[in-house]
Amino acid sequence: MAADRGTVGAPPRGRPPALFPLFAEIDTLPGVGPKAREAFAQMGIVRPRDLILTLPSSGITRRSLSRLVDARPPEIVTVTVTITRHDAPTARGRPWRVICSDGAADLTLVFFHPRRDWIEAQLPHGQRRVISGRIELFDGLAQMVHPDHILRLDDPPPRAFEPIYPLSAGLTQRVVAKAAGAALTRLPDASEWIDPQVLSAQGWPDWTTALRTAHDPQSPADLMATSPARARLAYDEFLAHQMTLSLIRRDRRRASGRATAGDGRLRDKALAALPWPMTGAQSRAIDEIAADMASTHRMSRLLQGDVGSGKTLVALLSALIAVEAGGQAVLMAPTEILARQHARALEPPARAAGVRLAALTGRDRGEGREQVLADLAQGTIAILVGTHAVFQKGVEFADLRLAIIDEQHRFGVAQRLELSAKGQAPDMLVMTATPIPRSLALTQYGDLDVSILDEKPPGRQPITTVMISDERLDEVTARLEAALAQGARAYWVCPLVGESEQVDLTAAEARFQYLRARFGDTVRLVHGQMPGPERDAAMADFAAGHARVLVATTVIEVGVDVPEATIMVIERAESFGLAQLHQLRGRVGRGSGASTCVLMYHPPLSEGGARRLQTLRETEDGFRIAEADLQMRGAGDVIGTAQSGLPRFRIGDLERQAGLMAMARQDARALLERDPALDSERGRAVRMLLWLMEQDKAVRLIGAG
Repeated sequence: MAADRGTVGAPPRGRPPALFPLFAEIDTLPGVGPKAREAFAQMGIVRPRDLILTLPSSGITRRSLSRLVDARPPEIVTVTVTITRHDAPTARGRPWRVICSDGAADLTLVFFHPRRDWIEAQLPHGQRRVISGRIELFDGLAQMVHPDHILRLDDPPPRAFEPIYPLSAGLTQRVVAKAAGAALTRLPDASEWIDPQVLSAQGWPDWTTALRTAHDPQSPADLMATSPARARLAYDEFLAHQMTLSLIRRDRRRASGRATAGDGRLRDKALAALPWPMTGAQSRAIDEIAADMASTHRMSRLLQGDVGSGKTLVALLSALIAVEAGGQAVLMAPTEILARQHARALEPPARAAGVRLAALTGRDRGEGREQVLADLAQGTIAILVGTHAVFQKGVEFADLRLAIIDEQHRFGVAQRLELSAKGQAPDMLVMTATPIPRSLALTQYGDLDVSILDEKPPGRQPITTVMISDERLDEVTARLEAALAQGARAYWVCPLVGESEQVDLTAAEARFQYLRARFGDTVRLVHGQMPGPERDAAMADFAAGHARVLVATTVIEVGVDVPEATIMVIERAESFGLAQLHQLRGRVGRGSGASTCVLMYHPPLSEGGARRLQTLRETEDGFRIAEADLQMRGAGDVIGTAQSGLPRFRIGDLERQAGLMAMARQDARALLERDPALDSERGRAVRMLLWLMEQDKAVRLIGAG
C-alpha cells in the first residue's frame, strides 16, 4: 500500500490498515514539499492524521458589494471593478498602484515589490476583475493593499466566510487548506464509537461529517467550541483519553494486592489525644481508604484537600490501619522542611497510640541513620516519614503495607513506582493540598479513586485579606510592630532570595536586613539555598516563639504549620500565581486567633495581576480559586504540563468543556463494565478511536480484560 511507505516510525502492531493513509508522512499530501513539511513539523503536524485534527482557528467574513460607495472601511469586501490605470513606481521603495473603478467610484490597489509581468497579467488595463480584500481610507481615498483574491469574472467567487488555519513561518493559508482538503479524502469508513443515545441527545453529526464541517465553517458560529461538529470532535478526544485512564485503572485494580484490615484500636487512641473531633469529610475519606485497603485489590487513591482541611490527620489514621494489620507505612514529602514538620506533628498522636514513628531525610548520616535502617528492616519502626531518601538502596521495610506521597505533583511516576516496589504490592495514597478543578482532576487523576476534604476543622478562623501598595511599606511595618507588641507572629514572604540586576523584585535577604534593623533579634530568615541545619533552627525558633517574624521565600508554601502565626505579608504579590498565593495564605488561620493576609503589590498592577489579587481577596475557597486560575492561565500552566503529563488535546478545551470530560469518563467506565474486552460492535469502533488518537498503551491493555 502506497501510504505504508510514509508511516512515521514503526507502526504499533495491530493498527487497522484503514488508518494507514492517515498515518503516512505529511509530504504524501499534494502541495507539501520539503519546506512545507518542515513548517508543518514546527506545528506538531507530521502526518495527515495530525492535520485533520488541526481545525481553523478563525475566519474572515467577506461582504459582497455591488457598489464601492456601500463599503464601510475598514472592512473586507468583494467587489467587481474595471482596471483604468497602472501607476508604476518612479523611485526605489515606492509601491505599484493600480487604479480601478466600478463606474461611479475609484479604488486604488497597492502592491509592494511586484513583478511587472505578473501584475500586468493579473490586472490588464481595461479588463474587469473581481477583487477581494481589506478596503481602507488613505487621505480620504479608498485603497486596498495586496488584495487577497484577484479573479476573472468566470472564476468561482471567494467564499462569504473563509476559514483561517493557524500557521507557522513558511506556510500559507492556501497550502494548508489544500493539504487539509486532501487529508480529508483519506478518512476511513469507521463505525460509530460514541454511544448512540449520547449522539442523539447532543444532536452531534457522525465523525466524518463532523470533520468535514469543522474544516468548512460557514459562519463564526461554526468556529465555536459549542458547535455540534466541534463539540463532537472534542468528545472523541476526551473519550479516547478516558478509555485509556479507565483501562489503566482496571489494570491497576486487578493487580494483586493484600487485604489490610485494621481493628481501629490504634486509631481510637490517636483520636482520643486530639483536641477536637474529625470533620465529616475526614471521616468519609478514612472510611473510603479503609475499605480500599481491606480489599484484595491494590489501592490507588488521591486525597485532595484545601489548605487547612486536615490531610495530615487522614494520612496518620491511614498509616495506623496498616500498623493495626501488623504492617508498616511510609509518608513521603517533597522537602526536608515538610518531612520534618510532618514527623513533629505526627509523633505525639502516634506516641499516644503506642506506635513508633521515625524520620529519614538525605541529611541523616552515621550511626543514627544506620539505627533507623536496622529498626525499619526489623519492623520496630511502624511509620517512616521522609523525603526522596526513602527511595535509596538500603532502605528496607519488614512489611510495607501503605505508601503515602504528599504533594504528589512534585514527584514523577518513576519515583512513585520505586516507592511502591519497596514492599509487597503496598497500597498507594497520594495527597495534594492544591485544589484541582474537576475537569483537570478527571484528566490528570482519572485512573485514581478520589477522596475530597472540603471542610475545615472546628476552631479555624476566617482570614482577612487586604491589598496594599508597597508605597505604604512604612505603614505596613508600623502596623506589624503594633501587632508584635501584642504577641503576634508573622510571615513575610518575598519572591527572590538575593538581589537581582535583571529582575526588580524584593529579595528576602534585603528585606530580612531591613526588618532586622527595625525589630532586632526577633526576625529569622528561611530560604531553599540555606544549609539544612540553619533552616531548621530558624523554623524551630519561629515555631517556639523565640522569633516573631519569619522572612521567607516560597519554601514555606506547602505544609508549614505554626498555629500561633496570624499575619502573612506577601511582598510583590502580583508576581505570584493564584494557587501559590492561596497556599501561602493558608499558612495563617490555622489556630484560634483572627488572622490577616496582606497582599503588597507594586503599582501599577497589570490586568491579570489585579484579577488574581481581587479573586484572592474575595474568597478562601480553594476550589473556586482553582477554577479562576484555570480560566486565567489555562490547563497546562495550572498543573504544570511538563511534570504532570497532562495531555495536549488538539480540539478539546479543558477550560470550557469540563462537562464533556465528565460525560466521557462516565461513558468509558460504563462501556468497560458492559464490554470488558471491547468485542461488541461499538467496542471494536472504540478500538479504532484509540488507534486514531494514538492511545496505543490502552489498546495493549484491552487484551488483558
